[in-house]
Amino acid sequence: MSDTPVKNASGRYDNVDFRKAVGYEYPVIKCSYNRRDVLLFANAIGVQADELHFLYELHPKFAAFPTFAINLGFKQTDQDVYDFGKKMISGNVPGTPPFDIQNSVDGERSIEIIRPLPVSSDGLDLEIRQKVLGVYDKGGNMIQDNEYTLLDAKTGTVYIKMASMAFGIKQGGYGGPRGPTKTPVTMPKDRKPDAVRRFQTTKETALLYRLCGDYNPLHADDEFGRGGGFKGAIMQGLGTWNIAAHAVLRELGNSDPTRFKSFGARFKSVVYPGDQLETRMWIVGSEGGYDNVAFETIVVDDGRVALSNGYAKIKQEKSRL
Repeated sequence: MSDTPVKNASGRYDNVDFRKAVGYEYPVIKCSYNRRDVLLFANAIGVQADELHFLYELHPKFAAFPTFAINLGFKQTDQDVYDFGKKMISGNVPGTPPFDIQNSVDGERSIEIIRPLPVSSDGLDLEIRQKVLGVYDKGGNMIQDNEYTLLDAKTGTVYIKMASMAFGIKQGGYGGPRGPTKTPVTMPKDRKPDAVRRFQTTKETALLYRLCGDYNPLHADDEFGRGGGFKGAIMQGLGTWNIAAHAVLRELGNSDPTRFKSFGARFKSVVYPGDQLETRMWIVGSEGGYDNVAFETIVVDDGRVALSNGYAKIKQEKSRL
């Protein structure tokens, strides 16, 4: 029997078996970028003028923001817009229906910097190798857990490790495994945050961020957003995630990209363009010369948590003694 699910008359799928997805390796994704892409990304996530090394290509310490690579799986080698639905939603995962983009959101993302990315991919043959760790069935929703490696195919040099959990709303219910239970990252309740940073999104924030490669119409078209059960177009989860990454590096790492080791968070609530975000950060320990950070990002107006289970590892500043 084929491993490909088939849609039936009810709109559901036959021949679904999430267990068959484990270990599936996607076709390799080639990706490339230039300095303009690096500058655009920094602007889109709210980097400030006093962090000119992310915003000016002639700065002596010009660098790509550490989380820049998270969008390369969207952008790939394109320098123009593309059809998000046709390009990004794959129906080839064994035993697994394709995601419905109108009712799918990011569930969780993480990144680990193995080696800093250069400010352009000139001279590199970059590719992303992606593998399915598991597909789960939780509360009628479909959860797909993936890992990614960004490397130079010419030399084998690994630059970035990434992971994601994609969340298909009401696309489960096939009796699949529920998946592992993860230990939550808890925020200290007995003391104030060690740092707090606010960011005011605007009606244009999602429209600017989509130019970094995420052309999902859910982030531009109010009618499309309402069709997915939202009030209108929503912020990219990764847009909020990267705004928080900037907050952490600026407040706890002095905006130094070499101090940024790892970062991750769960997408808890939808953010709408125009919402004000507040990222609250606690240093919860240290090891091996790195501070361990726990953080959450809330929407200021109503207090709902946009990013939960936030964690980061930031290299400690060298003593001047």
